[in-house]
Amino acid sequence: MRQKERSAKPQFPASHLDRSPTRIKRGRALRQTATEAETRAWYLLRKLRLKGFKFRRQHPIGNYVVDFCCAERRLAIELDGGIHSQPSQSLKDNAREKYLKRQGYTVTRFPIGIVLQAPETFVAKVLGQALSLPNVFTGER
Repeated sequence: MRQKERSAKPQFPASHLDRSPTRIKRGRALRQTATEAETRAWYLLRKLRLKGFKFRRQHPIGNYVVDFCCAERRLAIELDGGIHSQPSQSLKDNAREKYLKRQGYTVTRFPIGIVLQAPETFVAKVLGQALSLPNVFTGER
């Protein structure tokens, strides 16, 4: 009888597990309370659509919400403020990064200062990273 109960549940691809109502609400709340650096970074990353890279902001991946994500390249961009230099936060960041890597993501961390003070450098580094990764759907670089 239990076999029938288990097989009656719909099976979702892994990507649907990231999009639970709770995680969607969390992402929306984070987008509405974005910091100045996140707002500026989003403005800069949206321009990369012209080069073929679509980024999402506050995108859920498993139990985590990454600042920015290019799903086609499995690239996660994280902006680090001053709190990320504290040892307790550093441990959390390392665990988060290990999880994201196990999911097939490349995690690139940037200090918020680079976004605010050197936006061209930020865009160039993100673009270089995105170009170096294959498209997970087509395999092309």
